[in-house]
Amino acid sequence: MVAAAAVFGSAPTSGADWKALAALEREGALISASALDLDRNTVIQQFNADRRLTPASLTKLTTAAAALEAWPPDKMFQTRLLSAAAVHEGALAGDLILQGAGDPSLDDQSLWALAAQLKGYGIRSIAGRLVVMLSPFGSIVCGTKDRCDALRRSDKAYNAPLASVGVDFGNWCMIVTPTQAGHDAVVRGCGTARLPLPVEGTVRTIPAGGRQTLTIERDTGAEGDALRVGGDIAVGSEQRIYRSMSDSARGVGLLLAETMRELGIAFSGPVVVTGDAPPTGAFALAETEGLQLREQLGRMLRFSNNYIADVLTLDLAASSAGPPPQDLPAAADVLVQFMLRVQRDARLTDRQPPALLSGSGLTIENRLSANDLTTLLAYQYHDARHFPAFYGGLTVPRDAPFEFVRRGNSAWLDRVALKTGSLNDPVSVCGVAGYMRKRDGGWIAFAVIVNGSPERNHIPLDTALQAAESDLQDILSRY
Repeated sequence: MVAAAAVFGSAPTSGADWKALAALEREGALISASALDLDRNTVIQQFNADRRLTPASLTKLTTAAAALEAWPPDKMFQTRLLSAAAVHEGALAGDLILQGAGDPSLDDQSLWALAAQLKGYGIRSIAGRLVVMLSPFGSIVCGTKDRCDALRRSDKAYNAPLASVGVDFGNWCMIVTPTQAGHDAVVRGCGTARLPLPVEGTVRTIPAGGRQTLTIERDTGAEGDALRVGGDIAVGSEQRIYRSMSDSARGVGLLLAETMRELGIAFSGPVVVTGDAPPTGAFALAETEGLQLREQLGRMLRFSNNYIADVLTLDLAASSAGPPPQDLPAAADVLVQFMLRVQRDARLTDRQPPALLSGSGLTIENRLSANDLTTLLAYQYHDARHFPAFYGGLTVPRDAPFEFVRRGNSAWLDRVALKTGSLNDPVSVCGVAGYMRKRDGGWIAFAVIVNGSPERNHIPLDTALQAAESDLQDILSRY
């Protein structure tokens, strides 16, 4: 790898070349910004570049780079069904064991593939339990406020608690299908005809074009998860809805049990979650592999998927030396150690380690500077082996899935590939980082982080992003 030491030479901290961001700082924002010419290994301009701020989902750039260093881009995580029991005349005499490998991409189709292989094995009934193994890491504490709140109730998808096995990013997936106006809509599973949890309430179908008030909330009590539905849905507007599970491992077990029943495999035993190892003599009955790592990273970066980011962080920690991680902050130390290696490669031995307590950026205690991020981006750029998969996960603004990025001049829309990050509480966060193509085909790495401050707690996302875009477009106009 080509060391990028010259890139990281000190430069004066000045807002002269960051006019819009400097104006925003005078209004109370906290700013860190940097742009580096990667072909010449020189600083283009910096502004408070060493100031560490909350990066939100820009953290995911670190997670992607660390994952590519640990595994090849075509790595796939395997999920298996095991048993130590005999199969006699189509009956499995004991427990069926679901053993994951920390695959963030496990979905309903994966469960059908596993169940179909059981059917192909000749199994028509299971006498024992369905045991869900928590390896390669154990029970993970919730950690963030969003995920801790979701243990009791959730009307969102992004806050699913973490586990080594979890389907649809740790969510219950349901399809709400309108019928005739005045009649109840149909609520069913995305992968199964029947959802394996209570669905309470009804959704009313209203005429096409009517104002929809559909509400779906997952609530958890002593009996487990339940879905509470209500409101209206218009004719012709079928919707696919995701709501986080309170226990991803148990949820995937319930869905697998329902999948087997709908495929004709009789099962009436309980679903049990355990941290124990498989019994001696257990053998594989079925297996499925998830998406390749490069595809998972693309989804993580493009759609800012928190579940993929944090499960991959736990996977990284579980694959390293030492005991399996018990919480996300402990697992995220692998990201800190990776960033320290990046700094050493750039000969920045005097820089303090960043603060990283998650791979997603949901933890507001994460701290990165613009220099941390551009150092990382330079490291990836000079890594011919991993750069294609890393760069391929970034978003070109003209094709971005989020409208707020799809604006600006043609240089911004077509010559930039980036990751965004945002948070609202307890202070606002807006971040953009990635690469810009120069007109001569060369490359620039850039990072901008805007945080609210004690003086001005909330900087509107639109205001912060416009300031960053304005200054970055100014750089593009000169290169």
